[in-house]
This record gives sequence, structure tokens and C-alpha cells, in this order.
Amino acid sequence: MTPVGSLLVAAGLHKAYGATPALDGASFSIHPGEVVAVMGPSGSGKSTLLHCLAGIVQPDSGTITYGGRDLTAMPDAGRSALRRSDYGFVFQFGQLVPELTCTENVALPLRLNGTRRKDAERAALEWMERLEVAEVGHKRPGEVSGGQGQRIAVARALVTSPRVLFADEPTGALDSLNGERVMQLLTDAARDTNAAVVLVTHEARVAAYSDREVVVRDGKVRDMAGAA
Repeated sequence: MTPVGSLLVAAGLHKAYGATPALDGASFSIHPGEVVAVMGPSGSGKSTLLHCLAGIVQPDSGTITYGGRDLTAMPDAGRSALRRSDYGFVFQFGQLVPELTCTENVALPLRLNGTRRKDAERAALEWMERLEVAEVGHKRPGEVSGGQGQRIAVARALVTSPRVLFADEPTGALDSLNGERVMQLLTDAARDTNAAVVLVTHEARVAAYSDREVVVRDGKVRDMAGAA
């Protein structure tokens, strides 16, 4: 049964790549302000689940509902617009634009949505201060440390005030100390803004920052809150 008040709900998702099933009846739900860690071994389907929830990949069957809207019935343009307005993304290697300064990177989602440069960069600076990287705003990504770069990526993901933040192995390229700091800042900021966080990880220390853990195995999802 889907919990009452869920923001994002997936039911009976199937997705195969050729003859290889990635999802086999997977279901998932998350509330506003909740941090859910999606765990599982390599190849279990956890990244495919994230990509389906984010509207990047269409499942072969099943439904995904966001705020009462059926994402699986939405055209590509509609899902793209949703990713710009309501979703934020943090990836393992940040994926910052190397030619832009860190401030310009954080402001980029707002600029793509039509915000004036001055206003976008003011909002970017506010988030960079919150993520403790305002001092590197004038530098380019190649000139900052891995921990700083990943905090820049988190600021970029949060600058549009997303309702859902998708974080795919956000500390996978960091040492333990930087990883802990990034997770603390990420989860604190998300909870302060009531954003839901879908956190894909294989590390127990990262999952410890979540409110709930689910495990993907053989394309199915098991909620550990209900596990014996």
C-alpha cells in the first residue's frame, strides 16, 4: 500500500535492456522532506530505478506518479521541463562545466530557466555560502578540491529549490572526511527546504544519513523498515 502523502510513487516497474532485466516489478515511494537511501549490489537495478523515477528513462511497464501526475504518460518535453523545475541532481563526479566558474556553474540551472544573470548569481552565492564554498566562487572546477567541487554540485542541485533531489553515489569519489561533510550539508539543506532525497549508495556510512533504507536486489525493492 502506498503511504498517504507520498510525493513520488512508483508501482510495478519493469525495465529490461535487451534480454537483461534491470527492474522486475519494483515499487517505491517517498514523502516530502524524507531522505531514502537506495542500496544494493552492483547491477541490482538501483541506478535504473533512480533514472526511471527522475524521468530520464522510461520503464517498459508500471507507473510513476509525481504530485498526482503520471510521469509515464508524460511526453519527453514535459519530463524535461519537470527536471528543470522540480528536480535536482547530484552525481558521483559532480559533472560541473569546466569552462565556467563555480558561481556560474551553480547559477546555470536558474539561467537556463530564464533568470537574469545578476539574480541567478546572487542566489548561487547564497547557496555556496550555505555549503561553505563561497570563497572558491571565482575559480573553475579544475582549480578546486574534490570535496569543494562536490559541494558546488550540491549547491547547483539545490539552487532551484527542487522538490526532489536525486543523488547518485554523491560521495563515491571522495575520501571519508569530505564524504561525511558533503552528506551532512546535503541532508541538512534538503530537510530545511522540505525536499525529498533519493540517495543511491552502496556505503552504509552514507545510508546512515537517511530516514529509511530500501534495498534493490534482482530488480525488486525491499523496504528495510518492514524487514524482520
